[in-house]
Amino acid sequence: MADPKEDPFLDDVEDIEADLDAMMEAEVDLDPEVSEIDALKAERDELKDRVLRMLADSENMRKRGERDRREAEQYGGSRLARDLLPVYDNLRRALDTVNEDQRAVAGGVIDGVELTLRELLNVFTKHGMTPVIPEAGDKFDPQLHQAMFEAPMPDTKAGEIIQVMAEGFMLHDRLLRPAQVGVSSTPAG
Repeated sequence: MADPKEDPFLDDVEDIEADLDAMMEAEVDLDPEVSEIDALKAERDELKDRVLRMLADSENMRKRGERDRREAEQYGGSRLARDLLPVYDNLRRALDTVNEDQRAVAGGVIDGVELTLRELLNVFTKHGMTPVIPEAGDKFDPQLHQAMFEAPMPDTKAGEIIQVMAEGFMLHDRLLRPAQVGVSSTPAG
């Protein structure tokens, strides 16, 4: 038999063992690099997620700001509009009390009041205000009307409007002031 030290096969085994030992040491050295790469990937993913969330928050803030701006534009003058409603009511009452004798005597003044009321309504319309004008016999709607009194009234049903004391107004799609009405309380029968 051949001497084991001279057998080339055994030299190969020793080389292979040396290579395995070197590889094992290299793997130990790669482990920190691999874990560092994994940590960097995790950090990248976390930062990407944070950036996406910040972009979504930014977009939401932009949309909210736009909505707030639109609402301020549409409804910002609601206090002024509400304060002008008594002026409208007084002009309307003044015209409702005029009779033919007064019109003959002060026709120019009455025409001026009518023109003023018409112009006020044009300004209201221009700014999104529309009147809510119920009529006697309409059904009472608590979303649009405010009941000022209830009274039994013959030939009516309970919940019908029997008198309109003041018109209501909408500002775009919001109720600025409900129409003030009297409501029948006649029981069904």
